[in-house]
Amino acid sequence: MSYFPTFDGPITPVNTLRETYLPSLRTTLVDATTAETIATLLAPGRRRVNFMNAHCFNVMARDRQYAAAVNSADFLLPDGIGVALAAKMTGQDLTANLNGTDFIPALLQEAAKLGKSVYLFGGTPGTADKAAEALLHKIPGLQIAGTRDGFAQAQNDAEIIADINVSRADIVLVALGVPMQELWLHRNAPYLDAELTMGVGAALDFFAGNVMRAPSVVRKMKCEWVWRLAQEPRRLAKRYLQGNTTFLARAAKQTAAVSTPASVAHRILDITVSTAALVLLSPILALTALAIKAESKGPALFTQTRIGKNGRPFTMIKFRSMVIDAESLRADVLAQSDREGICFKSKSDPRITRVGRFIRRTSIDELPQILNVLRGQMSIVGPRPALPSEVDVYPKHAFGRLSVKPGITGVWQVSGRADVGFDQMIEMDLAYANSRTLLLDLILIGMTFRAVLSGRGAH
Repeated sequence: MSYFPTFDGPITPVNTLRETYLPSLRTTLVDATTAETIATLLAPGRRRVNFMNAHCFNVMARDRQYAAAVNSADFLLPDGIGVALAAKMTGQDLTANLNGTDFIPALLQEAAKLGKSVYLFGGTPGTADKAAEALLHKIPGLQIAGTRDGFAQAQNDAEIIADINVSRADIVLVALGVPMQELWLHRNAPYLDAELTMGVGAALDFFAGNVMRAPSVVRKMKCEWVWRLAQEPRRLAKRYLQGNTTFLARAAKQTAAVSTPASVAHRILDITVSTAALVLLSPILALTALAIKAESKGPALFTQTRIGKNGRPFTMIKFRSMVIDAESLRADVLAQSDREGICFKSKSDPRITRVGRFIRRTSIDELPQILNVLRGQMSIVGPRPALPSEVDVYPKHAFGRLSVKPGITGVWQVSGRADVGFDQMIEMDLAYANSRTLLLDLILIGMTFRAVLSGRGAH
């Protein structure tokens, strides 16, 4: 979830993505884990939900009625590699790809536990019935309130509404395809008694077995669209090849339009420095990994959730400098902190290994964060990336340090690191965020070498 105080609730709005790619869109593009999203959608209250992939955005760009339908939805769920790539253009990583074929069974599994029923509407004759049978087999306790095809049985809106309401369904899944399903829901959802209504595209075809899903290895590679294209090249070639290219080109154009020369310069600096560092320091990276593995069991790299720009969590990478179970032992050593304020640091932390003390003293443990910079999650220069537990107890003014990307080095890092108290660190970071320039970044990069050689506050 977000850690900015203005973002409330279990679902995080991706404001930058919404404003950059959909300047007229007033709804929330959800960025949350599957579990968080399901909990929100199944909570008491009426909600209309759409899945949004690159094709949906393309249709929205040329169809005003569809755009109005999307704008009036309560939640939009990001679906597909195209949307994820568009997010990356702003330096963001979406928490989850909530495609309907995977998301809906998980949603219905939780719905079954809550005693909620579902109505399936759409697909060719017999598809909804076959999908219902498959879902009942897969999800014990699931209640199917009714089914209806999207052809002969979809001609009379009043009749459909009456049938759904008589069924007392809690959830209605509408599979009429884009844009028909969104237009149908926009027109008729206010008259349905169901709390949750969703446009689900081809999901019923997948559940019914009409369309074969890609093997799991292909899905993990985020290449399911290639599988679909191979199955139906005539129908999907224009959508996937031309459509995805058009969407990403429009996203790139709009990103460039809202990017300032300063932000572009900072990103160029990040990419240039991090790429050069990755090449030049590769022998040190390899030797460090071998030393860590030789001294103690466990992986050479350590990953941890940190809070980035605008309060968005990301996975930070470091060399492991502690014993493998260090996180579970953290509570036992909190009282040993040598530092005032929220952030924990201890020179005598018993969890640190011998190799760990050396790589901390020389700041080698931070080098894998070069990968975070290349991913756009961090910058070479910026505030220290904070832990979620630290941000949870931030005073209000401290949130200003989250207005810029966290950095490998920065004002705090070159001014004594752990020897600098929390309040002083916040003031340094706020001053940097308010006066950030390319020249200042270059000066701080130069000062970093002196800080590394002195080792002041590095423990």
